Amino acid sequence: MVTTISISQEMKENLKNLGRAGDSYEDVIRKMYELTKKNLLMTYLYDTSDSITINEARKRLRNGKSNNN
Repeated sequence: MVTTISISQEMKENLKNLGRAGDSYEDVIRKMYELTKKNLLMTYLYDTSDSITINEARKRLRNGKSNNN
């Protein structure tokens, strides 16, 4: 099934400049999607906002504190 999307002339040129010879707009958008998906996964995997160091975990264990304390 084919669908049509509306984009500005500027965005059309931007997409055209991202592609290689012979790439369709769908090819360019698909590549962007795949790169974005990988980037989101990497961001999730490397997010340390709720992490502690091994030394801190050992210290908490010695003090009888769990992860929830």
